[in-house]
Amino acid sequence: MPLLFARAALAAALALPVMSSLHAQSPAAPAALPDPAATSVGALGWMQGFPPPPDKQITFDDPRGGAYPRTRWTFSHVRETVPTANVWRGSGAPSPLPSTPRDLSGIAFKAMGGEPMTFGEMLTRTYTDGILVLHRGNVLYEKYFGALTPERPHIAMSVTKSFVGTLAAILVAEGKLEAEAPVTKYLPELKDTAYGDATVRQVMDMTIGVHYSENYADPKAEIWNYARAGGMMVQGPNYSGPKSFYEFLGTLKKEGAHGDSFAYKTVNAEVLAWILRRASNQSLADLLSEKIWRRIGAEQDAYFMVDRIGTESGGGGLNTTLRDLARFGETLRNGGRAPNGEQAIPKAAVADITRGGDPAKFVKAGYTLLPGWSYRDMWWITNNPHGAFMARGIHGQSIYVDPKAEMVIVRYAAHPVAANGANDPLTLPAFQAVAEALMQP
Repeated sequence: MPLLFARAALAAALALPVMSSLHAQSPAAPAALPDPAATSVGALGWMQGFPPPPDKQITFDDPRGGAYPRTRWTFSHVRETVPTANVWRGSGAPSPLPSTPRDLSGIAFKAMGGEPMTFGEMLTRTYTDGILVLHRGNVLYEKYFGALTPERPHIAMSVTKSFVGTLAAILVAEGKLEAEAPVTKYLPELKDTAYGDATVRQVMDMTIGVHYSENYADPKAEIWNYARAGGMMVQGPNYSGPKSFYEFLGTLKKEGAHGDSFAYKTVNAEVLAWILRRASNQSLADLLSEKIWRRIGAEQDAYFMVDRIGTESGGGGLNTTLRDLARFGETLRNGGRAPNGEQAIPKAAVADITRGGDPAKFVKAGYTLLPGWSYRDMWWITNNPHGAFMARGIHGQSIYVDPKAEMVIVRYAAHPVAANGANDPLTLPAFQAVAEALMQP
């Protein structure tokens, strides 16, 4: 999800060795990546002092704020740079996260390219801002880097989509949303767009044929028009295009057939978020608060980035703390039962997510690093022997749930390369290695 500081992301993309698309396939990391230690927040001194020196300031009107290495600070300080909508945690006590610390940093594995590595080395190599490992509901390992701290929210990027997909699955389970209904039942405004003959289910599973490119390395890709419409990229004095997410979604045209194959496109999440607002008559922030955040016993409020008319970005604008992200993952691992014991999410909704999608439709998208995977309700389903499933976001954001290992790993990061292909060759084998280690007697 490219929204955060998208006004600078294009410049960053052109200046760094960025892979060609969100699902770039090369198992090798790009050459000449910056040294994580040399470009840390502490080493560079971003926003230190009262006031910070002019050359160390990151401001909301500075297009460099979305470029690495400034992202080591901005990804943990989104609220200081863009307008947001709050997601209330409720007035109850936080759900427990008991701690039984264990040093997992020495767990060894081989990266997809065959390179030997340890879990701790992976964290450094992938520009981790924070990592938390839960096993049977206990915090085994929790580390923070960059500018992230336990109480501070971090941008979730496209992990946001999985929250939106979960909300849709909840409303379906509650009988408040019809998955097989046409999109136009809820959004008649889209009858003349790509979504005019699509179903809600096709949107939920991203099997939509729509003319829209998610190629971050292409300055003419529609992703940048989307970002301009959302107010997260400078529109310019002569700009005459859409000025909100709603307006932009109304411009999208059909390309190909619906239902034939999986095609990852952020606009589908924005359409689904719009459907959720109509079906619930609530804002996305209020809906998330009511249906998930209060129920799982979140410790901190979350928040969404919003466009100029206050519309939350359902494609990638959610910000949460790492611990609350872990509470959400643990709730899903336990079939919807939160760490506080409440059945926070209907079992039927979790079952619908974990059943996965059609691997035959997924394989057409060309994700060679993810063989046998599928996509359902905006979750990535590994279909591996452990039944693991993931929420994934650019620059290294993830929720990894492994039911067989009784494990949840949540991770926030600020990798200079947006595409998941820069992280997967290291992170996915590392997560699997931790799961196998935890299953040892």
